Amino acid sequence: MRVLVAGATGAMGKELVPRLVDAGHEVFAMIRSESNKARAAQLGAVPVIADALDRAQVEAAVREAAPEVIVHQLTAIGHIDTRRFDRSFAATDRLRIEGTDNLLAAARATGVRRFVAQSNGAFTYTRTGGPVKTEQDPLDRAPVSQMAAMIAAIEHLEKAVLGAAWTEGIVLRYGAFYGPGTSMAPGSEQLEMIRKRKFPVVGDGGGVWSFVHIADAAEATVAAVENGGGGVYNIVDDDPAPVAEWLPELAAMLGAKKPVRVPRFIGRLAAGEAGVVLMTELRGASNAKAKRELGWHPTHPTWRQGFQMVP
Repeated sequence: MRVLVAGATGAMGKELVPRLVDAGHEVFAMIRSESNKARAAQLGAVPVIADALDRAQVEAAVREAAPEVIVHQLTAIGHIDTRRFDRSFAATDRLRIEGTDNLLAAARATGVRRFVAQSNGAFTYTRTGGPVKTEQDPLDRAPVSQMAAMIAAIEHLEKAVLGAAWTEGIVLRYGAFYGPGTSMAPGSEQLEMIRKRKFPVVGDGGGVWSFVHIADAAEATVAAVENGGGGVYNIVDDDPAPVAEWLPELAAMLGAKKPVRVPRFIGRLAAGEAGVVLMTELRGASNAKAKRELGWHPTHPTWRQGFQMVP
């Protein structure tokens, strides 16, 4: 199939594009500037240039590629400051709203039959009820103020993609990424903070995280491109775990001492309200639907196995 990947040179794109090429697809990479042409070509894709926030440019790029499937992986996530969570996600929020709308408009104009979009299943589910959520559970209806814009952008993306009756809309709610090119890669700032005991367990550390290795997430995306039915899929590993469990184990793998523990009010001062939510109130996600309907199984079924590769 002809597949256009928007966001092809990011951490996910670097894993996804070669896999699509190896699977026999003709892949086009939507890139923002000439400077990324060589990088896209090295991945095996044909570059087409467009600023995702310029609707005319996006439509021209989609018409040039004439894809059967569009994969929306547009993000602009750099360093995340939990005290300013909204600022850290502002550029990505815009891509998830305006960028999504532009890609969908171009897809409709050119008759794209399947549209696959990146969403977030790591930080967005309602913080009430049981510790592990399925795709039928709602996103957070009462987020803390610092996280409200991010969740609103996710909701916009999901409603737009799933509401596009003229195409097969697929939403992939990825867990927290680790592995090459992510915030949890060897030498990354986040791992160094853990190594130096600057990443404490806040409160009871009861926030449940669902992780996924970036390569496993890419494999799931290929499965969605080829086999997915319209709807939402959690793309996470088999082992949702509270911070109080995974953080000390990761520290041990890094050869660091156990993380310090601080009360919630100290965590709020250091990491803001969003940081406290991430540490104490998150809910994990189930991958049962993705395994059942996409035929996908992570090669790193638990973060324990995958984290062994991180140091």
